[in-house]
Amino acid sequence: MSGMASGHNNSSQEEYIPHYLQKEDPFASKLSREADIVAGFYLTIIGILSTLGNGYVIFMSSKRKKKLRPAEIMTVNLAVCDLGISVVGKPFSIISFFSHRWMFGWIGCRWYGWAGFFFGCGSLITMTAVSLDRYLKICHLSYGTWLKRHHAFICLAIIWAYASFWATVPFAGVGSYAPEPFGTSCTLDWWLAQASVAGQAFVLSILFFCLLFPTAVIVFSYVKIILKVKSSTKEVAHYDTRIQNSHILEMKLTKVAMLICAGFLIAWIPYAVVSVWSAFGRPDSVPIQFSVVPTLLAKSAAMYNPIIYQVIDCKFACCRSGGLKTKSSLKKSRTYTISADRDSAAMNETQLE
Repeated sequence: MSGMASGHNNSSQEEYIPHYLQKEDPFASKLSREADIVAGFYLTIIGILSTLGNGYVIFMSSKRKKKLRPAEIMTVNLAVCDLGISVVGKPFSIISFFSHRWMFGWIGCRWYGWAGFFFGCGSLITMTAVSLDRYLKICHLSYGTWLKRHHAFICLAIIWAYASFWATVPFAGVGSYAPEPFGTSCTLDWWLAQASVAGQAFVLSILFFCLLFPTAVIVFSYVKIILKVKSSTKEVAHYDTRIQNSHILEMKLTKVAMLICAGFLIAWIPYAVVSVWSAFGRPDSVPIQFSVVPTLLAKSAAMYNPIIYQVIDCKFACCRSGGLKTKSSLKKSRTYTISADRDSAAMNETQLE
């Protein structure tokens, strides 16, 4: 009986034909022309805001690049990843939505899929590294103080190598990139899991190393930070003023990092759920009209981060103008923000580094 069941599973896998091979034109839009136009305008707005916002973050950071703290260096790398998604990827999908079909053939499809996965994976791994940095700085002060700028640059090299490896693996014949069910965008070929055991191994590897494991590290780090913050005031009080001021800055950067991670995961988790369902659920069980919504939500992730930076900076600016300004020992350190002017940044670097 087990042999018959195994034979049945193998035959069903061999008989499965993915959506992009069921019709002669896999790149024709499966949505109405009106829906494509709405999606095109949506992505145009997202792309413009993301490009301007992340470009501004990179520009302002470049003006004080020699004074960036390790956590800020990682934040700039996140902006680079988001800008890459907006500049390299979004024009392809915007043109295709307005054209009511994917316009760039299989070569363009594979390039678009690679670029989207490369920059998306780079963003998530960068946030994973930031969460570990925050964990060490907040929960283990004695260890966190030795993390310097050159450690951040080593970490960046590891992040780019990691993202390059997993984004390029499909080109080695292990996996593939394919059009989305709605036709006007491309992604990892999740549907390989329906076709073979090797396809299932590929999809599971991608899910674990590029989603589940990084997300678990992020959740662990920030849960430990939240638990630690409750007792941090008493603990930091035992250190000198310089360490106390530095701790205030670290807490601000931690709030930024937590919001960034939350925004990224909220944007991408629905898409991940639909992708997993497409890979391991009943073939073609995800309605085409439903599958496009998580895709569009995921594409908006690159827009959130510059907004988060500005909200946090404005909040701290309000604090500086409020009742806390009477505490002269903290007045200078609070002026050190991600988008601070160069003069105040230089003064704080002298205090804190």
